[in-house]
Amino acid sequence: FSESGVPQLVQPMIWDYAADLDVEGKVHLIEKYRRCGFSKVWFASAFKGATGVNQSLTLIGHHLKNHLQWLKVASNSPADVLEGIALTGWQRYDHFSVLCELLPVAIPSLAVCLQALKNGGYSEEVKENVEKLLGMPNLETETFMR
Repeated sequence: FSESGVPQLVQPMIWDYAADLDVEGKVHLIEKYRRCGFSKVWFASAFKGATGVNQSLTLIGHHLKNHLQWLKVASNSPADVLEGIALTGWQRYDHFSVLCELLPVAIPSLAVCLQALKNGGYSEEVKENVEKLLGMPNLETETFMR
């Protein structure tokens, strides 16, 4: 496959929005891509959407867990393989569906996910930093924000 020249022209993106994504499976997938000649891969996560076609509020904990799993994939992969991560924010499931999770209700989730990626994990300090950045007295990750 590498003789085709394709691995020098493209970089695969591995998509998974699950809170319990299979870390070991993703690491094996990256190894397969490397054996095919791809030197870099991208990850794709979601900070909103991807949890239900008619979801109106964002459950931050689901998306945070997904990003923490991606961090595990990155730490169990060769250091030079990850090119980046795309944080998607799904607005609708297809062009015929209603809108779901509008951006304003998902901004806390975006902030938490970005800070978790920036800091290599999530801690009370990261939570307090997000609360300070957003001017929020109490950030809830396991229940819907009020």
